[in-house]
Amino acid sequence: MNRLTAPLIATAAGAVILLGTNPVLAHGAAAGGGLGGFTHPLLGPDHLFMLMAVGTAASLLSLRLLLWALAGAVLGAAFGLAGLNFASAEVLAALSISAVAGLSLLAGRGAVVGAVVGSGVAIHAMLHGLEAPQDGSTLIWWGGALFSSALVCGGTCLLLTKLPRSFPRAAAITLVAIGGLLAIGQLGLLASGAAT
Repeated sequence: MNRLTAPLIATAAGAVILLGTNPVLAHGAAAGGGLGGFTHPLLGPDHLFMLMAVGTAASLLSLRLLLWALAGAVLGAAFGLAGLNFASAEVLAALSISAVAGLSLLAGRGAVVGAVVGSGVAIHAMLHGLEAPQDGSTLIWWGGALFSSALVCGGTCLLLTKLPRSFPRAAAITLVAIGGLLAIGQLGLLASGAAT
């Protein structure tokens, strides 16, 4: 580890510890309108970290992964708007952060990596679709959510491509850990809910 990556890893470790003290991923009804849509992906830690994982993977592997993410977002949003859901979606959403970040470390290419990115984003978008307002502001809400998501994915990718290669690799390792921590938190919530 060189002197450039040590501060990044230390900061990330601190973030993981803080997240570990409160792993709850607050999902529920979302505020309507463009501002509600814009802030929604930014305020849910799992969604924000997924966007960062996609940007990190794109910086390490290929910008085409951003297209796979967009396709997954459209498909997942359609499922969520239709009311489709499945058991343990929150756990899989957290694990998808680790999967996308982990695959970016393996330097894989092609449809398999793209499918993992698309599937991971689809799970998150499905959860967004379940939370999205079902009124006249729906399209404006989705426009805001897409805009902020593109800013985070694209911004992460752009920033990491301009830094030494050790930075995106350290970011990917950190996101693998964060995804795992969030998944453990979700499993704990499921276990405590089953016990009550």
